[in-house]
Amino acid sequence: MKREGAPRLIDVAEAAGVSLASASRAMSGGSGISPEAAAHVRGIAQQLGYEPNMHARGLAGGLVPTIGLVVHEIGDPYFSDIASGVIRSATFENRSVQIAQAERTPDSELAQVKSLMRQRIGSIIIAGSGYADSHREQRMSDALVDFTLAGGRVAVIGRHYLPVDAVLPDNHRAGVSVGRHLAELGHRRIGVVAGPLELNTVADRIAGLREGTDEPGVELTVVSQAFTREGGIAGARELLGRGLTAIVGLNDAMAIGILSELRQHGIRVPEEMSVVGFDDIAVAADVAPALTTARIPMFDMGQHAVSLILRPASDEPRTIATSHELIIRQSSGPPAPVAI
Repeated sequence: MKREGAPRLIDVAEAAGVSLASASRAMSGGSGISPEAAAHVRGIAQQLGYEPNMHARGLAGGLVPTIGLVVHEIGDPYFSDIASGVIRSATFENRSVQIAQAERTPDSELAQVKSLMRQRIGSIIIAGSGYADSHREQRMSDALVDFTLAGGRVAVIGRHYLPVDAVLPDNHRAGVSVGRHLAELGHRRIGVVAGPLELNTVADRIAGLREGTDEPGVELTVVSQAFTREGGIAGARELLGRGLTAIVGLNDAMAIGILSELRQHGIRVPEEMSVVGFDDIAVAADVAPALTTARIPMFDMGQHAVSLILRPASDEPRTIATSHELIIRQSSGPPAPVAI
């Protein structure tokens, strides 16, 4: 099927049978590709009618060493911990960091990234989940390809489909650990307060929970709310009265909201309802009861992202996969015995 719209560099690479990085080098005259291969790529580009983004090309040589960091909510401990890791590593490299905040929409993210590009920022780190549907990442993908053609460096955190270096949180296996923990405690009816279902972080964590609770008689009930404390409160209200013995918040802010709502209803945790979160933000150990959660190394992820943008460009995107740790505290326990 013929693709609508102007051809992109990735279309040229696919038609020529080379990597995106090799196509980029062929079009820009860079090293690392043979003259014959470069001529082949340029011939394919001419056949397809591909025209390089001359605005992006014009930025080459004029980029500043500042790192642009795009987050969804700097007040969210998840993103503030990532930002701390980025800033710490950038400081060691004598680089400054400019933080941009985007809404959780492709349009808002793209607007912030393009704003950083217009300021000739030399490196961009995008933190926060991408989308389970890869087509929603396409315009961002095109923009980042143009940016890297201009000599920019990009790393992303928690994104599966963008053609750049990536730090990948251990979301799926963290979900397995949480699910297995609750199943081994004896929980069979478990509620999940998820963030927006189109986010790949949400999809990965739910898939892990399903794998970890893949036992006869275990049932997951999933509701979707905002990825915030208020979303956790709303989700808990939606789940109460359904005969559940445990509720999982897909991040700690949501789980803290769940604890608050259960407290309002006089439901004891964990005696009457277990609660588990994800991330292990600093306050997770200080709430009452202390929160069981899957620890994700946010600070380290920020440092990993900086290490990726400091490396020379590569033919293929590189990934750094992180680990997780299940931190068992007082908010989870076996379900209450069924009265006979």
